[in-house]
Amino acid sequence: MSTCPLCQQPQLQLFHQDKFRDYMRCQHCALVSVPSQFLLNAADEKAIYDQHQNDANDLGYRKFLSRALDPVLARVDKSASGLDFGCGPGPTISVMAAEQGFEISNYDLYYFNQPEKLAKQYDFITMTEVIEHVADAQALLTCLDSLLKPGSILLVMTKRVTDVTAFSKWHYKNDLTHINFYSTATFEWIAQQYGWALEVLGNDVVLFTKR
Repeated sequence: MSTCPLCQQPQLQLFHQDKFRDYMRCQHCALVSVPSQFLLNAADEKAIYDQHQNDANDLGYRKFLSRALDPVLARVDKSASGLDFGCGPGPTISVMAAEQGFEISNYDLYYFNQPEKLAKQYDFITMTEVIEHVADAQALLTCLDSLLKPGSILLVMTKRVTDVTAFSKWHYKNDLTHINFYSTATFEWIAQQYGWALEVLGNDVVLFTKR
């Protein structure tokens, strides 16, 4: 029996189906996930990521990321240590932060895979357009919790599920590397599970503070 990749409960119901994949919704934590038989292998997944043209000199990309970075930097001082988790092939958040006097380390499974970065704790972590790509949601959240000091901030940027009608027309689901889809209810479950405080800052930005 399949279980939810976030809460490990077997209470999954078909939420939507298209010509490419099925999408299952957990009745316990509300995560919408793609079953394992539809997941890409690592090589095919990376091939899609390699096509991304993320550039720290792209003003439009900077404006997009500023919606995640600005709320974090407004809440921490310049002595704070930060991590951009899933920075991609063209790290930009760390560059933008450095311009304002903040230090952020980069980590990415494919492009900046330095395990030592996951062996310390941080005052804040940014994770922009990453969480929807990670199959083992429970392992990811447990890892992030271990990286956060008490009082630390985790900023997550991802577009959120609303209802099945909107989901059926949603371009976001058509990216085959997008495999877990989070709603406000899912983030509320995560906050309760891990003892984090949740702030919803926008349609695709949420901020957690570790108590």
